Amino acid sequence: MRWLAVILRSKGVAWVLIVLPGLWPAWPLFVQQDATALTDPLKFILHHWGFLACVLLALVLALTPLRVLWPRSEVTQALNRHRRLVGVSAFAYALLHFLAHTRHVYDGTFETFGKEIQKPFQLTGLAALVILLLLTLTSLDAAVRWMGGRAWKNLHRLAYVAAALAAWHQAAARKLFPLQVVWIFGPLLVLEIARLWRQRRRTSPPP
Repeated sequence: MRWLAVILRSKGVAWVLIVLPGLWPAWPLFVQQDATALTDPLKFILHHWGFLACVLLALVLALTPLRVLWPRSEVTQALNRHRRLVGVSAFAYALLHFLAHTRHVYDGTFETFGKEIQKPFQLTGLAALVILLLLTLTSLDAAVRWMGGRAWKNLHRLAYVAAALAAWHQAAARKLFPLQVVWIFGPLLVLEIARLWRQRRRTSPPP
């Protein structure tokens, strides 16, 4: 798998894998002839960007358990080189999703924003976006030095809260079928359970 690690280690490859799906949101037109994409392109685009935000958020959180479970894997090490890029990209797609939603629902105005934002799924999505914004603003090395390693790490654990909120938001809004939410966040949950089991096993005293 060394060849794969070499490819994934490249910043250029990482950028292409992250940006290209967002620039090509009309793929169902060619693959599945998605009716939503044909009749309401903006609605499809906002769903597509929300989907990508969830995938990238799940991916960046999966990097830690992957590193714990397979610390010597060259592929795992290559993926972890792009942790910051993936995390910031998750926020970027979440922001694009929010802006597209604003344009689609409110037609570019905020006259009904106050009423619509009171819906639970809207509030959870907005809360997840705010958390991702906070984590993005503190993602620089200067923020780590200013806050201290322990405080910075505790703050960035809010990413798990953002993931839970995003999963609930997507399922409740019916932008994705719940099964697709499971496909995105289910592997992350399995990896986190395996990581906790591995760490607990390491710290447990011998019988």
